[in-house]
Amino acid sequence: MASPSLPKAPSGSWLDMPEVPRGLPFVLFLLVGALAGKAFPGSEYWLYAAKTIGVGGLLWIWRRRIPEMRWAVSIEAIVVGVAIAVLWLGLDGKIPSLGDLWDLGRKLATGKAADAAKAAEVWNPLAFFRDQPVLGHAFVALRIAGRSLVVPAMEEVFYRSLFYRAIIAPKFVDIPLGTPNARAWILTSVVFGACHPEHWLPGILCGAAYQWLVIRRGRLGDAMLAHAVTNLLISAYAIGTGRWEFS
Repeated sequence: MASPSLPKAPSGSWLDMPEVPRGLPFVLFLLVGALAGKAFPGSEYWLYAAKTIGVGGLLWIWRRRIPEMRWAVSIEAIVVGVAIAVLWLGLDGKIPSLGDLWDLGRKLATGKAADAAKAAEVWNPLAFFRDQPVLGHAFVALRIAGRSLVVPAMEEVFYRSLFYRAIIAPKFVDIPLGTPNARAWILTSVVFGACHPEHWLPGILCGAAYQWLVIRRGRLGDAMLAHAVTNLLISAYAIGTGRWEFS
């Protein structure tokens, strides 16, 4: 059976740009995620399913246009993945979030304390669908699959294939994946950390470590595996301890 494919874009279309298959899935994932919990009650679960399946489908359809998106196995990747998971969980609650730092800076500048922030809803499908346990467990399984398969591929393709190399040169596809560049390494790691405001410090260290894996072997697959191991272990911790804020 033939693989599904998107309609062929006219020659010279923006869809032909190499940035599209590497960046559009990431952008769509963020945009749909921004609506989570706001569209309707329980939308955070249904929209997570939609964006995970949709982005996973896009990556599959565009896989031939992203030849570097291939899983690879190495001891280094597994060790880095485990180490980052331990670091991520170990630093929780020990450093202020970016929001806390912003509030502190505003207080020092104005002398006024920030208004108390409303506590965010914890993502827990077993509690939300307590009367439909099969559905609740299905969302848990989808969350684990999304965080361990779709997210590592999507984020590593965006950050370490597109973003890192685009900092080095606009025609990024001509830059080998293993090209070391201090400026690109630092900027990519900082942006990756900033996108995790509650865990920005482990996020920066995480981004730097994943980038090291790519540079060391000149391939994306090791970073994808390390990312998958990290997310899988954190998800296991969340489910096993009931700390659903990590899920």
